[in-house]
Amino acid sequence: MSDVLSQNEIDNLLAALSTGELDVEEMSKADEKKVKDYDFRRPAKFSKEHLRTLEIIFEHYGRLLATTLPLYLRKNVQITVENSETVTFSEFSNALSNPVILGIVNFNPLQGQIIVEVQSNIGFSFIDRMLGGEGTALDKPRAFTDIEMPLIEKMVTICVQQLVEPWENVVNIDPILDRIETNPQFAQVISPTDMIAIVTLNLKIGEVEGLMNFCLPFFTLESVMDRLNTKYWFSSMQRHNEENDSEFLESLVRKIEVPVKAVLGKCQVSVSDFVQLQLGDIIRLDSRVTQEMHVYVGNIDKFTALPGTSDKKYAVRVTSVIREEE
Repeated sequence: MSDVLSQNEIDNLLAALSTGELDVEEMSKADEKKVKDYDFRRPAKFSKEHLRTLEIIFEHYGRLLATTLPLYLRKNVQITVENSETVTFSEFSNALSNPVILGIVNFNPLQGQIIVEVQSNIGFSFIDRMLGGEGTALDKPRAFTDIEMPLIEKMVTICVQQLVEPWENVVNIDPILDRIETNPQFAQVISPTDMIAIVTLNLKIGEVEGLMNFCLPFFTLESVMDRLNTKYWFSSMQRHNEENDSEFLESLVRKIEVPVKAVLGKCQVSVSDFVQLQLGDIIRLDSRVTQEMHVYVGNIDKFTALPGTSDKKYAVRVTSVIREEE
């Protein structure tokens, strides 16, 4: 038995106590367990592992958003995850400025709603770029006008749509923007005492820099809390990577919409004749009715076809496919 001391060990221990090398009080303190204060009014429902997983999810989200926003803003966008923390909703709402952009999002199929907060300077920069400006923020904050609000709604909708892919390793979500609020008093969709996780992203649009906060209530994520750990997240990601990549990419390509146009023919008219065109005038083309027309996919001449009708609508019947080598 390892707990039983030999006679030599007992003699050495007594000798150390008599000479003062060992202190009985210090030995008793070393055996005491350290007690950590726990506030029952604010239970820590999000562990460090949960917050770390949320940071990984939103790092992926930031990369997606950094490649999507430049398509609309025509300007470089840099996004980084600043930090994550757990607070009560009252602490979050009391720290909000006025005006502020608050997107109330239904986090389907999870219950409840999340809140996306975007600082007003980022909103004004987005509006300025959408309207052809340089993307500078206002020196003095003001309320958003009725003309600016649809642009703000478009921006938040774009941000919400990008949440689907980063969360798919945890749960397949279908987030829908419910409404936009600019006054924090009208965004009380969560109980003030409820615990929330806040993930803060830093957005930089050109020279304008601001924050975007995601407010994630515990009761919304409660059903998937066991999946919010890095082990589950990486294992799900590995299973996803093992799928057939070609089929996955093909499914994405099939969803892309491309313009298709059939050209009946061409002609040249003078500007004066074009200005004087009236209803019922006849324009003579350089092709016949029985002649095959060209069908363009985007700007690529892809098919030849014959004109006709289908269900009382104009249509064309493809007669051949034009290969690239042709």
